[in-house]
Amino acid sequence: MKLLFPLILAALGFAPFLSAADYHVDSLNGNDSRDGQSPANAWRSLEKINATTLKPGDRVLFKAGASWNGQLKPSGGGIKGSPVLIGKYGDGAVPRIDGEGKVRDTLFVRNTPFIEISDLEITNLGEKPEPWRTGVHVSADGCGKLEHVVLKNLHVHDVNGDLRKSYEGCGIFFEAKGGNQSHFDGLLIENCHVVKTDRNGICQRGNGRTRSKKVIIRGNLLENIGGDGIKLWGTDGGLIERNVVRKARARCTENEAAAGIWPFACDDTLIQFNEVSGTVGTKDGQAYDSDYWCRRTVFQYNYSFENEGGFMLICTPGNAVNEDTIIRYNVSVRDGINSARVFHFGGGAKRTHVYHNTIVIGPKQDLPMLLFTEWDGGKAADTRFSNNLFVVEDGGRATYQFGSSSGNVFENNLFCGRHEGLPENVKVSPAPEFSGTWKPIPGFEGAKVFRPASARDFPRGNMIANNGGRDFFGTPLPKNGAPSIGAIEAAR
Repeated sequence: MKLLFPLILAALGFAPFLSAADYHVDSLNGNDSRDGQSPANAWRSLEKINATTLKPGDRVLFKAGASWNGQLKPSGGGIKGSPVLIGKYGDGAVPRIDGEGKVRDTLFVRNTPFIEISDLEITNLGEKPEPWRTGVHVSADGCGKLEHVVLKNLHVHDVNGDLRKSYEGCGIFFEAKGGNQSHFDGLLIENCHVVKTDRNGICQRGNGRTRSKKVIIRGNLLENIGGDGIKLWGTDGGLIERNVVRKARARCTENEAAAGIWPFACDDTLIQFNEVSGTVGTKDGQAYDSDYWCRRTVFQYNYSFENEGGFMLICTPGNAVNEDTIIRYNVSVRDGINSARVFHFGGGAKRTHVYHNTIVIGPKQDLPMLLFTEWDGGKAADTRFSNNLFVVEDGGRATYQFGSSSGNVFENNLFCGRHEGLPENVKVSPAPEFSGTWKPIPGFEGAKVFRPASARDFPRGNMIANNGGRDFFGTPLPKNGAPSIGAIEAAR
């Protein structure tokens, strides 16, 4: 009967579970001649793991507090319901793997489906920057559909890759390339801490026509990033939410453009509940960007402050497209230095709808609130601004430069303070009273000061269909009645 039971399980499709193993790795007391299947019999080296083809259900467990130099390059993979797991065992600091700048990628995952990697410290600092250097590199290379890749709770830091966009290095980098319609189907990067990586923080590059799907970048903290903070390139239906990006574009040259969070060549991207602050420079330097070859991108419930390049870029050259971007229920505070702008419509974006945002310019700022420029013949058309609250604090000034754009519509917005260059039919009103004085502190708590101090006579906007159903702080929007102007609903 004991011999028959495994045969029955195998016939029912459970054979992978029977052969799953735990492999322990200890850099101090391990020995590669052992079987690795207990802490007492742990392996020692990364090379031993790299030479092992991992099977569904296998776990690779690195000893807490230990460290390795070199490259981790797992092979094999799991199946649905039985992924390969890579993580740690024991108490103490997360295991550290240091590429020392001697390998291009400290952790390289190529064509490995159903794999989950967590609780590791990854670094790759060389004597000088090198092209394409990364901390973590996930590649779908000629493999068709690469399913279920999960990166969680990784600390990736000090990666000195190349700062040039055409050779860009990255903290966490994932790409689909090669033939066979290679793409990701289910990739999650969650709760990682990325610090001082060049050029980018978390970045995708797509080199094929087949777009990835079910890509989620959630709950990550990125600090002191040389170029772009978070970028999707070649994903449809991507989700970027609850991330914090502090000081992106920290080391780019004057001619290298970078921004906080943005998609390129992506349709139906949802970017929400993120916080971006301190982005450096004005090329591009914005907190957020809806870039070209993108359609139906939605930016909602995001917070940004003191980004030198401004709040939002919406751009496409004349030979490409950017269509139907929605920017709603966001709060932007003192974004843009005086040589920049708050909103920049660069090129031929079409049918952008900007509604129910609260945008605040500080007392020392003097810059365009809206700047429209051409790009290779592209001219913005049919941009609509509805129910927004545009506030210029005493001592500041906002200007408006519409260039050769066409079809701009303003409806039920509230402009307060000094605004110059608005259309003649747009009025400027006294500023509403807010509930406090703003301070540049991290977290959405800092935006609470922009709650209306009193709901009495607070201006109301018009009803907008499919408006998301909630304001910046989660207050339900009225179903039968006009919503408050701006991103934050006034009490009723």
